[in-house]
Amino acid sequence: MARIQSETLKKLIRRALHTRSEEIGCETCFESLDRFVELELDGKDASQAFPLIKYHLELCTGCADEYQALLAALNELQADSSADLPS
Repeated sequence: MARIQSETLKKLIRRALHTRSEEIGCETCFESLDRFVELELDGKDASQAFPLIKYHLELCTGCADEYQALLAALNELQADSSADLPS
């Protein structure tokens, strides 16, 4: 139990130390997440185009989970589409 509390405390301290003057909330992140993921899938630097989204994903586990789920779903969709194409 002390381990969980210690990890939680470390996360809170890390977030406090890495606070920026410009930040976005979960709603704003979620609204742009599809464009962020599409850029990544196109091989472009999404973190350069959306630095605040990237920063938010580094700090927010909820949004990071949404990002991972969307990325996995779109990767699977692309793989299925490629498999359906004739050789």
